[in-house]
Amino acid sequence: MSTFTIESGSGRSATVREEILADPGFGSNFSDHMSRIDWTAEEGWHGHRVEPYAPFVLDPASAVLHYAQEAFEGLKAYSHSNGSVWRFRAEVNAERFQRSCRRLGLPELPVDDFLASVDELVRIDREWLPRGAEQSLYLRPFMVAVSPNLSVKPATRVTYAVIASPSGAYFGGSGVQPVDIWFTRDFSRAAPGGTGAAKCGGNYAASMLAQREAEAHGCSQVGFVDATEHKYVEELGGMNLFVATADGALTTPALTDTILEGVTRSAVIRLARDRGLDVSERRITLDELYEGIDSGRVTEVFACGTAAVITPVASLRDAAGEHVVNGREPGRVTLELRRRLTDIQYGLQPDPHGWMHRIA
Repeated sequence: MSTFTIESGSGRSATVREEILADPGFGSNFSDHMSRIDWTAEEGWHGHRVEPYAPFVLDPASAVLHYAQEAFEGLKAYSHSNGSVWRFRAEVNAERFQRSCRRLGLPELPVDDFLASVDELVRIDREWLPRGAEQSLYLRPFMVAVSPNLSVKPATRVTYAVIASPSGAYFGGSGVQPVDIWFTRDFSRAAPGGTGAAKCGGNYAASMLAQREAEAHGCSQVGFVDATEHKYVEELGGMNLFVATADGALTTPALTDTILEGVTRSAVIRLARDRGLDVSERRITLDELYEGIDSGRVTEVFACGTAAVITPVASLRDAAGEHVVNGREPGRVTLELRRRLTDIQYGLQPDPHGWMHRIA
């Protein structure tokens, strides 16, 4: 692991910062600094630093602008009641980031550098960490290809950075807010052999038109089926999906190269098994899911991800109609898993799996 130099700037005033922290929203405000590391084919990784938050200067021919050669991650830092600051399962994010970069033809950042870039930024900007209920400092590590070359080939120069955003609930409001999901069969998020299992901007860009369609039908998120047979449930625009049934089972779509392996997803599976639930990962057809909801066999549906944590689903909709889950109320399993996860993240219960790491 390399040493990071600190280039501290004056930043915004305490008054401005406190105004932002009073109502941080999600992903719309940013702290005073960012971590950065450069890479070239000749020098490898170099220039490890934390510097004032500022716009990038990019050559108009930078590969990321033309061929979308980039990858990113999302994780959070949490404030505990004693004032300490902790991160959740960042090692898993670092390893997934390596897999994403490998798939995009980008250099793989060492895990130790990933973790240090996060920790150093949080330490210098810890005053930007909000301390309200279920608030956190959302961290966005990302890598972009900056080679100024219009040839279609992997970049020989990249920039890696981490920015931090004080954040509240992803869907806004307070407490647990069930959401409605619009399932599309017209648009696909990812295809076999593509980049669906990588966390990269192209996958999210592919979801935007479908997301607009979902919002036009009064839904907060769009759900996707597979791109081949157009019948198997995969994931939402930015979250994984779980289904609870009346017999005490919990099911989530099995991972393929078209589904992102969520960090929260794997934690939910572990917590559910700790609770004694029968957890399975398998292919689920959308028609099977609709039938289960309508018959009462499916008692709960919830989505999960770093940003939205665990969010209950009130209904699934498509062009043929609506399927209401549990009278639009959050279910017991959903709420118990959510409480257990957030209690670990905020230091309110023991962390038996060693998921939390103290930063400051």
